[in-house]
Amino acid sequence: MAVVRRVILGVATSAVTLAVAGCSSGVATKPGATEAQKRSSAPKGAAADKVRVIGDGSTVDTGRQPLQPAVRKLVPGQQPPQFVVFSWDGAGEDNQRLFSHFREVGKKYDAKMTYFLSAVYLLPHEKRELYAPPRHRPGASDIGFNNIRGIRDTLKQIRGAWQDGNEIGTHFNGHFCGANGGVGTWSSEEWKSEITQAEGFVKNWRTNAGLKNAESLPFDYSKELVGGRAPCLEGQRNLIPAAKEMGFRYDASSRGGRQVWPSKIDGIWDFPLQEIPMPGRTFETLSMDYNFLANQSGTVNGDPSRHAAWGEQMRDGLRQAFDRAYNGNRAPLFIGNHFESWNGGTYMRAVEDTIKSICPQEGVRCVTFKQLADWLDAQDPQVLERLRTLGVGKKPAEGWEAFLSAQPVAPAGPQAQAKPESPAKR
Repeated sequence: MAVVRRVILGVATSAVTLAVAGCSSGVATKPGATEAQKRSSAPKGAAADKVRVIGDGSTVDTGRQPLQPAVRKLVPGQQPPQFVVFSWDGAGEDNQRLFSHFREVGKKYDAKMTYFLSAVYLLPHEKRELYAPPRHRPGASDIGFNNIRGIRDTLKQIRGAWQDGNEIGTHFNGHFCGANGGVGTWSSEEWKSEITQAEGFVKNWRTNAGLKNAESLPFDYSKELVGGRAPCLEGQRNLIPAAKEMGFRYDASSRGGRQVWPSKIDGIWDFPLQEIPMPGRTFETLSMDYNFLANQSGTVNGDPSRHAAWGEQMRDGLRQAFDRAYNGNRAPLFIGNHFESWNGGTYMRAVEDTIKSICPQEGVRCVTFKQLADWLDAQDPQVLERLRTLGVGKKPAEGWEAFLSAQPVAPAGPQAQAKPESPAKR
């Protein structure tokens, strides 16, 4: 019997390997900021009298984020919307200009997205020793740091993305994977240090990069940061307690989730990458660009004659996953990506084609993880429990109106516990 090789990975680095993959700031509100300081720090269009300057002015609190959707509870018998979340690991702007490109795609097709920022992208290389990663020497990072131009470009995109209504989450900092000090080996206290440092680099880039006159980011990151995705999809067990203590509302670090309605782990929404079809193959893979790559070429520079076919396979897999949810249980679909031109950029084209084809459809909401958490928290718990009884692709036999009538349902059993770490499936 032939052995099927199934690779399930998640990464955010350009150096691809077939392994499992995806500074305390002490910042406080700057007291007694003058009107001149407020004006110099205020993002364009923000009224100076409504701006709260934070720390060195790298970030300012301009109030409620614009372009957020209204959150409404389902009425009895109402079919749920079809939520789709497109998320991006690393989320920096480089000379490929993919961050800015997909911001424009999102605006064109009314797709709000979650950008998981690697905070070391706001730290210049010469200041790298400000980062004290758990279980590694100061200044270590498996994804490097940035130069001043890259920091400026990334700040511009982060600023604009938030103003467009998107979410700035975190991919943490140094992207350490594996058994030798990787995030899967970290304690909850070490995760708390990593989160605190990630916030600090976002809230102190003006000082760290020497960009004294650059425009501030228009949000208080300590308030806005409510979730992230761990590098390599490792370490969720000890991350969850730290994330909860640090005020997170969700975690997107699980691997191998199914297309069913999400639940919580110890009060934190669990939004996993999901097993989705891989057309033409006898297995499913995770809903992320890198996982298609790993099962196709195993390298970022595979056979150019296969690039188009590989992109079509990913696009069709995403579309099949969407169709079985949209026409079935309406479970949210989670799609993870990287701003990378792997295999000639074929995966970026597949993602763009998917956004174009599904986000404008009736009843579809392409939202951020934060927006999805807002909606879920607004629903009756009994309704969510009932939705969780629907299997992958299964719509209610009696129809949505009867299925989600006002009739109460029995409560579920004990709350789910954090999943144990498991090796990649090969």
